[in-house]
Amino acid sequence: MQERIERAGDVVLHTVGDGPALVVVHGGGVTIDSYRRLARKLSDRFTVHLYNRRGRGDAPPRSEPYDVQQDVDDLRTVLENTGATDVIGHSSGGFIALTAALQLPIARLALYDAAVSVNGLFPAQWLEGARAAARDGDVARAMAITGAGINTQSRASTLPLGVQIAMSRLLIRTPVGRTMGALLPMTLDESQAIARADGPASRWAGVTAEVLLVRGADGPPYYEQLGDALAAALPHGRAAAVRGGHDGINRASAQLIRTFADFFGPTAHGQR
Repeated sequence: MQERIERAGDVVLHTVGDGPALVVVHGGGVTIDSYRRLARKLSDRFTVHLYNRRGRGDAPPRSEPYDVQQDVDDLRTVLENTGATDVIGHSSGGFIALTAALQLPIARLALYDAAVSVNGLFPAQWLEGARAAARDGDVARAMAITGAGINTQSRASTLPLGVQIAMSRLLIRTPVGRTMGALLPMTLDESQAIARADGPASRWAGVTAEVLLVRGADGPPYYEQLGDALAAALPHGRAAAVRGGHDGINRASAQLIRTFADFFGPTAHGQR
């Protein structure tokens, strides 16, 4: 299906499909390129709007120091220009979308492995070492520390740091790795913001949207605890699991597409 490109203020929208509008807020370390498969598979039922967050791709630079409110304001612009009230957020994009749901008229919100810290459940002890390596210009070391700190379920995270650094150097030679390396400073800033926002799940109790907290069953195990805690605190929240890891949203399995389609379907709201 042909992609349509238009501007919404400072934001460049990449749109496919026809039907009810869905906005995707992507995660850290990537651009919308990682979400095109998801958009394409949803496009037969929905109008899917992708946009690069600031500092990435065709987006304008972001303000420094990083403030999540700028991301929220950009999402506000997208919703106002598209008329959308339904949102998908992934990883740090999930943190942005949930923060936005406290301020914006979001009706339904699906979060995949949302990087939201509840009572210290989201790991942050790796951040200081990764930020120090990034300041020293050692991108491979910073990526290795970040990967091990976040992907606690991975066997690679148990390998000696030197081996993980060597693996990161190889990763940086790939297109995806180069993007991750180039965006790493922003990823670390967003991770710091997530850690600083740590607190009880009840801080999100003011979200009135229906919220589906999806986790990749093969991903980091702390997302299960986070999803359950948030689902219990949110007035209209529930947790679900699908096969796949943290990048399962990018792979867009048939199971995940069905999960999203059922949640955002035109009759789903009335049925619940």
